[in-house]
Formats: sequence, C-alpha cells, structure tokens
Amino acid sequence: MQGETRIGISGWRYAPWRGRFYPAGLAQRQELEFASRMLPTIEINGSFYSLQRPVSYQAWHDATPEGFVFAVKGPRYVTHILRLKDVRTPLANFFASGVFALRDKLGPILWQLPPSFAFDAERLDAFFSLLPRDGRAALALARQHDERLNDRSFLKVPARQRLRHAVEVRHASFETPEFIALLRRHGVALVVADTAGRWPLLEDLCADFVYMRLHGDKELYASGYDAAALDRWAERIDAWRHGRQVKDARLAEPRRKMTGRKPRDVYCYFDNDVKVHAPYDAAHLAARLGVETGLGADDAFALPPGMAVRGRRGVAARK
Repeated sequence: MQGETRIGISGWRYAPWRGRFYPAGLAQRQELEFASRMLPTIEINGSFYSLQRPVSYQAWHDATPEGFVFAVKGPRYVTHILRLKDVRTPLANFFASGVFALRDKLGPILWQLPPSFAFDAERLDAFFSLLPRDGRAALALARQHDERLNDRSFLKVPARQRLRHAVEVRHASFETPEFIALLRRHGVALVVADTAGRWPLLEDLCADFVYMRLHGDKELYASGYDAAALDRWAERIDAWRHGRQVKDARLAEPRRKMTGRKPRDVYCYFDNDVKVHAPYDAAHLAARLGVETGLGADDAFALPPGMAVRGRRGVAARK
C-alpha cells in the first residue's frame, strides 16, 4: 500500500510564465483552467496576503477538473502580524471567508511562520489547539467571525470534512525534539522546505501526511532542480508514501525510531517560479513517481483536448 501522491506548484498567476508554460494567447482568466489540467494540485497563496471572497473560491473550484486538490495558505495576518497570539477571531474570519466553497477540492492548509519567529512551545500549543480538524469544528469557529464578514461569509461546511494542517518554520530554534513532539501530539505536519540552505530543512514525520515546498536548492525561488536532485526527492517521497523514513533524513529528533509502516499521503509544491522552473520540475518529479501530468514526450505542455484559447470576443487574446 502507498499513500496518495500529488505534485504541483505554488500559485499559478506569474507574468514570466505567459508564452512559456502558458500557451501564447491564453487569456489570464484561463490560466488556472490550464494549469489544473497539467498538474494535480496547486497551492493557493493569495489567501496569505488577504482574505479572499467566497466567489473567488467558488470560481477556482469550478475552473478545475474533478479530483483536483488545492492547498490553501493561511493568512499572514495570523502568522506574521499577530504572530499566533490572540488569533481566534482572525482564524474565524479565515474559515468563514469562503475556503469551504472549494468543497471536496480542499486539501491541506499551510501555516508559514516568519524567519524572526523563534520556537515558543506555549504559543504554538495554543495555536494548534485552535485549529479545527473537521467540518463541524471549522463551522463552530467560523461562526465566531467579526462584523467584516457579515455580508461575505460562507458557512456551508460538511460536518465530516477532514482538515489537515502543516507548518513551515524558518528559525533554527525549531530544530529541537520538543517541537517535533508538539507537532505529533497535535497531528500537524512539519513542512519539508528546501530553501537553498537559508532556513532549516527538516524531515521529521509528524502526521499522517507529508507537505513539501521546494523553493530552489541553489538559488531561492529561482534555481531549477537537475535530474540528480529530482531523483533524490523522488526516493524520499517514495519512502514516505510507503510509510518508511530515508536513512539520511535530516531530523530534529534523530533518536526516535519509526514503528510500523503506515502509508502517508504526500503533497509537494514547487515554488521556484522566477525562471519558470516550477511547473516543469513538478512534472518531471511526478513522472518519476508515476503521477500523471500533462507534460508531453517533447517536454512541452499543450492545451488539453476540449480546451480552446478564448479571447474577449471568442478569439485568441494577444499580449
């Protein structure tokens, strides 16, 4: 047995991708439709910068094919401005803002901490305790939103909808067994983040899924992954999805031995978008793991059957 494996990209709206990853003439409003047919998962990062609206989440749901999955990045207001302190109402606003309009396409939720945020066990424990793990708890929290969401909330949440959370850290103080124990107690995944050596890269397995963000191994957000690097990541993902750990894992708690072999789902997002490496690296890694993508034998993406390039009046848009 093995867990589900999804390889994709962080975000989809990047000007340098137009005419390279996105076909020439493709209207901007069609970019998600195209990208979601090339790769099986995408990380929504607009939610990090501001609360989105239900109509946006609904449109994203409708633009993507059946079986597609979104990861959603939690708001920086919670992680970077409030720094996880007194965040019940901001969390309620986030969960009321339309996230659940994604319905069955809602995947894990990412919480990225700033580089200046050092390990604080008490604050993290309180934050993790607030995070809902199913639709019933999420609805109860979302109903506590403030007046700003009175006319723009979305509160249709299936009671049994499962919610998974992952945290990405960027301070060396998190390299401690105490943090790993805290994550495991709450069932929160530690993000495996490759940041060209700038911030910690830890591979402790703390939940029933693995969340990866590959930002570039040589130059942050810019460098691509060569064949050898992709082979190494493929080996790791294959071990994790089969419930194993690699022998050379970089661990904050190196003394712990894994017991049993429970398969883990793996979500991997390439964030090396500056030079248009991300979608191609994602597709080549996916191929190593038997994950289907829209990449052809000539290393090019093409419009899927049935999708036409539509301009404002039914003709190809020119940019």
